[in-house]
Amino acid sequence: QVQLVESGGGLVQPGGSLRLSCAASGSILKINAMGWYRRAPGKERELVADVTREDKINYEDSAKGRFTISRDNAKNTVSLQMNSLKPEDTAVYYCNARVLSGPAFRWTEVWGQGTLVTVSS
Repeated sequence: QVQLVESGGGLVQPGGSLRLSCAASGSILKINAMGWYRRAPGKERELVADVTREDKINYEDSAKGRFTISRDNAKNTVSLQMNSLKPEDTAVYYCNARVLSGPAFRWTEVWGQGTLVTVSS
């Protein structure tokens, strides 16, 4: 079984920064894409950014120029550096990974438990 554990959420003032981190653990054979999603109050979950194993990166439009995603394949971690935060960035942020796990050699989409980011003065 594979788990994703997130950290780094919290309360920040508009214009501030936060760094979210996510670590995968368990019977991991390989991780393909890793990413961050968010669900704002009253809205559906949306992709913020994701990165393939080959470091091909995709950002949601509002994240471009403000957020930076990075991953460490050796440590099975992914991070999201968020700068110039706005009140509309307030949401629960979820880590996501597509994982090949053993011993069944099966691809599974795994989600973290979520971490709350609140941008408010």
